[in-house]
Order: sequence, then structure tokens, then C-alpha cells
Amino acid sequence: MLSRRAFLLSALAASTASTLARAQPTPQTGAGGTSAAPTLLRIERRSIEVNGKPASVLGIRQPDGTFGIRTQVGNRFRVRVENTLNEPSLIHWHGLTPPWQQDGVPGVSGPPIPPGGSADYDFPLRFGGTFWMHSHQGLQEQLLLAAPLIIRDERDRPDQQEVIVMLADFSFTPPDQIFAALKKGGSMSPGAMTGASPSALAPANAKGKSEGTMAPGMIMGGAAAKPDLNDVTYDAFLANDRTLGDPEVVKVEPGGRVLLRIINSSSMSAFHVDLGALDGELTAVDGFAVAPVVARRFLIAVAQRLDIRLTIPRAAAAHPVLAVLEGEAKQTGIILRAGNAPVARIPDTASTASPPLTLDLERRLRAVKPLKPRKADRVHTLNLTGEMAGYVWSINNVAWTKDVPPLPVAKGERVELIFVNQTPMQHPMHLHGHEFQVVEIDGKRFAGAVRDTVLVPPRRRVVVAFDANNPGLWAIHCHLLYHLDAGMFTTLGYV
Repeated sequence: MLSRRAFLLSALAASTASTLARAQPTPQTGAGGTSAAPTLLRIERRSIEVNGKPASVLGIRQPDGTFGIRTQVGNRFRVRVENTLNEPSLIHWHGLTPPWQQDGVPGVSGPPIPPGGSADYDFPLRFGGTFWMHSHQGLQEQLLLAAPLIIRDERDRPDQQEVIVMLADFSFTPPDQIFAALKKGGSMSPGAMTGASPSALAPANAKGKSEGTMAPGMIMGGAAAKPDLNDVTYDAFLANDRTLGDPEVVKVEPGGRVLLRIINSSSMSAFHVDLGALDGELTAVDGFAVAPVVARRFLIAVAQRLDIRLTIPRAAAAHPVLAVLEGEAKQTGIILRAGNAPVARIPDTASTASPPLTLDLERRLRAVKPLKPRKADRVHTLNLTGEMAGYVWSINNVAWTKDVPPLPVAKGERVELIFVNQTPMQHPMHLHGHEFQVVEIDGKRFAGAVRDTVLVPPRRRVVVAFDANNPGLWAIHCHLLYHLDAGMFTTLGYV
């Protein structure tokens, strides 16, 4: 007799085989049953200039050159993706809740799109906000294979100007060489990652106490175990494909309102967003509304998004919107130009280094539409573990392979995931196919933000809750690209 888990896996596999006929286009139907053409997205190679040198990168564009998609909540997501590369690729709709076979994770939700092939997507858009799309195929994300995915809703006011800022880290070194250097402990892995003692880097649950049994908030390793930042030394940091040597200058109205949609599409780099002299009103994170927080500086982890409203002063002036690399002084950004103000050159290095990201802002955030209060039906503890020898990252000391069984979940359950970071590095943890709510940090319960990606700093415990309302096989992983590829990845599954 098949076990429940074996039955689940076989059912999911059968579902995949029967529904993922990639060569067969999905008919598109508009209002009233009329045929409507899908939005066409092309995965393609393109060229940009970085630090005065040409760079060959990837992209996701519509035939008219538009990067990604802007659409409206309530519409159906009808999209055809064409792969014009000479290698397989596949796009993940980060933050959306599609049927799992359309989620875009090779080997989990379906096969990649072959060179010259296409895939069709058709599902309803349940909510609006700032989202993004990116490749989950190999290390293509490092080559800038990402684009905005904006779903407008009732929060979008007609009297405000929308400005999208996509942050990215860039290297002229091919990503496979970066990964190989990391696994060898080479020059792409500077600082504490190569200099820390074995005891500071050893997983805490290798022997003795497990973090899952520690007091919430307890720091392992003592003061000697300092947080480690920035595995990779990048050649440049980009905002909308440009450095501060030649930044994008966006014309805005003096006295007008601006909605900044900031997307951190970096592979490995977190930032502090610096608004200078402007007060920003944070209204949403990862697309979901929060009680407004007013500040001039906000942190953003890899894969997270910030919606920030600005009121532009009436005087003509140039207003930089900068992103300062976590733990360093390197920066990128755009310029908002009100009136005919001159635009001064801004260096790509800030006057002082920024601190490591913390959970201080996360503790303050409160969801406008929290989950309904309910006791958890199921709890999974995910210890975030890793070893520097060979650059192996894992969950519960297991580096993922296709033989790792999914975490069991049942449809309709309220599920809590306990993320316990046992490493000296921060990990932005992303759950596919579901939004979740942050409900605890280091033992303190609260009704925090609704998100899809949460930062778990070194030696911290963060708990999120979600409702199992979208059956399928879903990825959970660290969104640091090389951590993901090294094994800090797992799945949960239910039918």
C-alpha cells in the first residue's frame, strides 16, 4: 500500500504530466467569450553599458520593448513566453499565486522552455501590488533575466506618478565562474566567509543543542560570531540597468506626488534605500498594504519590494533616490528631477558604510489586511544551515535534491513555518504560490506584514503563517541565488 506521502507525490507527478503540454498553446478567451491575444513576453539576449564597457545580459521584454508587464487586478494573467535564447529557460512569477504547474520552477512545477519554444499561462489575478518576474533556470537571474510585474488596484491614485526602480548586482564574470570560485573559497568570497573559524561556521545542530530547542532570540556563538555580508564582489550595482555614472533621470512635477515601486532583483545584494531630504511613506511591502511608516531610509532584502509615496517639494530641485549596499558604502540609484533643476554628479560610493540589515522595521510593520486569527494546524521548523567547506547551504542540514520529500501539508490548514538561522549570513526566505504573514520574531508574537519574502538575519528566529489554499508542489528557498543553487531549498506539497 502506498504511504500518504508517496501517494501525494505520485498524484502531483501525474498532474504535472497531464497538464504541462508545453508545445500546445493555451486558447486565450476575452470578455464575452471572444478570442483575445495573450501578452507576448520574449526571453532574449541584450546589451547594456556598465562602467563604460559593453555587457551582454538577458532580459524579458514585450515586442514593443516594454520590460515585463503592467496590468490590472481582476484581469486574467494571459501571457505567452517565447524563449529566443540558445539555452533552456523558464520564468517564475514572483509573488503571484498561479496554479502550481504555471509557477515556473524547472523540475518542480514543470520543464524549462527549450530554445525556440514557448509556454502559455492563464490564471486569475487575485490581488494587486508590486511584483516581479525572473528566471529560475540555473544562474540566469545573475545575468539580469528579470523584469517588473505590476498589478494596479484601488490603491493607485490618479494624481500620483509611478516610478519603478529595479535594483540589481552586476559582474562581468560569468555566473558559473562566480559559483565555482565560491565553492573553492576563492576571491569571489571575501571577508569573514573565508576567515571565520570552523567553530563559528559549523551548523549549531551538528552536535548538541538544536536551534529548534533554544530559547527564542538566543544568539549562538557569542560575540565572536559576527554577521557575514556580501559573498560576491560585484563590478557594479544597477538601478534600472544603469550606474550612478550615468543614472536614469526621471522628470517629476514640483509639488506632485510620486509612488516609488522599488524591486530588489539582485542575486545576492541587500540595500538601504536612502531618500535624502525627502520623507517617504511606506505603504506596502511585497505588494501588500501595511500601516504607513514614514522615514527617509528603508531596508530592502533580496527579492523584496517597497511601495513608497513621496510628496515632491514645490521648488525646482534634483532628488536622488539611492540604494546603499548592506555593510558597505557602494551605492546606486536614480534621480527625480523637479522642474529644470540642474543634476549634479553623484559618486557611486556613499560617505559612510551602511550597517547590516536588521529586523527593526519588520517589527514595526502591521498588515492592513492580516490573516484571520486562527490556531496553526501544522508547524514546520526550518533550520537554515550551511558549511563553508565546499560552499554547501541547506535546510535542516539537508542540501536539496529531487529525492528530498516535500514537507507535508493538507489543504485548508493554517500552516506556520519557523525559520531559524543557524548561520552567520542573512537569508531572505521566499515561499512560492502563497502570501504569508510575519507572526513572530524571536519569541514575540504580533500581527506583522503580509509578504512573500522575509529576511532572517544571523542567529534570529522568524515565524510566518499562511493558509494552504493553493494545492500543488511549492518551492521554499533562500533567495540568495548561490545559496539556493548550493542547496538551501525545499518544497511543500498537498492536493
